[in-house]
Amino acid sequence: MKDLFKIVGIRPAPEQTPGRREAWYKGKPVLTGGILAGIILGCLACRLIMTKDPAYMDLQNFSAAPGGEFLFGTDTMGRDIFSMIWYGGRISLFMGCMAALISTVIAVVFGTVSGCAPEWADSLLMRLTDILLGVPNLLIVILLQAVLGKASVFSLAFVIGVTGWMSIAKIVRTEVRQLRNSEYVLASKCMGGGFFHVLWVHLAPNFVSSIMFMVVMNIRSAIVAESTLSFMGMGLPLETISWLYRKKPC
Repeated sequence: MKDLFKIVGIRPAPEQTPGRREAWYKGKPVLTGGILAGIILGCLACRLIMTKDPAYMDLQNFSAAPGGEFLFGTDTMGRDIFSMIWYGGRISLFMGCMAALISTVIAVVFGTVSGCAPEWADSLLMRLTDILLGVPNLLIVILLQAVLGKASVFSLAFVIGVTGWMSIAKIVRTEVRQLRNSEYVLASKCMGGGFFHVLWVHLAPNFVSSIMFMVVMNIRSAIVAESTLSFMGMGLPLETISWLYRKKPC
């Protein structure tokens, strides 16, 4: 009887050659990941890479061309640019990651509250978010920094973080509205699970992949915002070296 019927439309699974497995790096950004890891490790271990003191002003070698002593040359104040890049990377990356962490936490909590709230409350919170998105972000950053006073790494990270959460919050709100009526979420609430328990255990693992790209982009945006503020004279002090090139004030 088996010969009378023939199954069509199904391909047999390809036979794998014994001892031959698919390479783990296939389809993964190994090169770019290696370059990024090298930059981060270089910034963290900058004291082992620096050829000169990045804060030392060698006035005898100002504006020097790249060479054996100064690999990337010097700036107008005689500081070694190669050492400044690695040392300044620690400050810029730390501030960018800290600002992204602050904005992500605010966005996740605000977006989840809006997604779980009734229609009138959700509409009110989203209109507030749209108003904040309509105001230029740089103006809010300047206002808050002027209120806090002298800029520092922590104050700038805080100011940039609390003003960069709106776009992520809207995505979180959309994802939460799709997940809030899921059976496992309702079961957790019925068993006495609180707001933060449901958020971190059931909701966050399902929407973290949707916001990961924007979280990484927030790090870049924070570094750019710090550069803009420093260019306007409201950023980090001159003695604090970051990835922004600052000239000595006249």
